[in-house]
Parts: sequence; C-alpha cells; structure tokens
Amino acid sequence: MNIYLDGIGKKFNTEWIFRNVSLELLSGGTCAILGRNGSGKSTLLQIIAGSIHPTSGTIRYELNGRDIPDNLIFRELAMVAPYLEMIEDFTLEEMLDFHFSFKSYLPGINANKLKDILDLKIRKSKTIRQYSSGMKQRVKLALAFFSDVPLLLLDEPVMNLDKAGMEWYLQLVKEYSGKRTLIICSNQHAQESAFAVKSLQIEDFKS
Repeated sequence: MNIYLDGIGKKFNTEWIFRNVSLELLSGGTCAILGRNGSGKSTLLQIIAGSIHPTSGTIRYELNGRDIPDNLIFRELAMVAPYLEMIEDFTLEEMLDFHFSFKSYLPGINANKLKDILDLKIRKSKTIRQYSSGMKQRVKLALAFFSDVPLLLLDEPVMNLDKAGMEWYLQLVKEYSGKRTLIICSNQHAQESAFAVKSLQIEDFKS
C-alpha cells in the first residue's frame, strides 16, 4: 500500500499538536514516527488509521493502482496500540475466532499454527484477563501480524515485552512483514524501530 500525507496538521481546541506533516511511503516501506510521550505520535498514527480526522492537510491511500476511500481504510490495516484493548473475558481461541471473523489469516497461517508461534503454554480455559501484560502484548502483535492486510500500524509495539519478547517481536518483523507497509511509533526503544528505512521526528512539526 502507498500512503501520501500532504500538510497534515491536528489541532485540539486552540492548540496545534503538529502542523504540515508530509510523507510519502510506498508499498513495502517502513517508517518510524519518533518523539516523546505526549508529542503527538499516536495522534498522527490514528489519523493514518482513519480513526480521527486531520484539522488540515490531506491523506491518500493507494493499493494496486487504485485509491482507497478514507472511510474504508480500516479494512486494509491491522493496528497494535496501548489504547486498543482485547476482549479479556475471551480465551485465546475465542479471541482468534472473533478477530479472524473480520480479517483473513495470512496465507499459510491458521489458528493452530498461530498458537504454536505464540507458544504461550497456557490452559485452553484461561481467559486473556488472566494473562500477564507481556503475554497480552504478544497476542496483540500476533493478531496484527497474521492478519492478511497490506498496512501494519504499531504504536509502541514492545511495551511490556521482556528481552525474549523483544527478540520474538523482531522475528515477527523479519519473517512476516513481507511487502506490507509498516509504520511504528516509538519513544524510547531504538531497537523496536531500528529496521525502519524512513523516520519522522514529530516534534519537528510543532507550530
């Protein structure tokens, strides 16, 4: 998927969070949005996801030579973010069934293979509410990476992951990014976004 941001700005009340953000990211490209907590990274990512509208500027999505309307971009992406919750009363199997009733699995992946890759070694009856924060983050990442979509949006993807979890995440990026467009928000873990070819310092766009 190709993404074109032209002069994007966002204002809450009278305060501009950022202004005049322009970016061209072609299919298979990787970009890191960098900045401190509260600097506007997540806001920009949500604009790219189509969940909030910019105050100024335009964004265009192109897939296989055709434009994707803003109101349909949700079909083409998967997102991981601290503010996006799972249904914690579900077991893992129920969560997978629910999520993949809306998204297709990547080719060659099914529920059993995904559970093998997660390797959580838990009772089938255990609900997500009973998982550790690191286990929950692994599930969030797996739901996104194994969805057959051309755009992956990752907001602080290694939050709550230990060293082994970080290595697992980087392996997902290496093996399952494919030719998908990948955008990562990061504020402190250079390693989580070091593979990104492009980077954007959100604080450079403060008014």
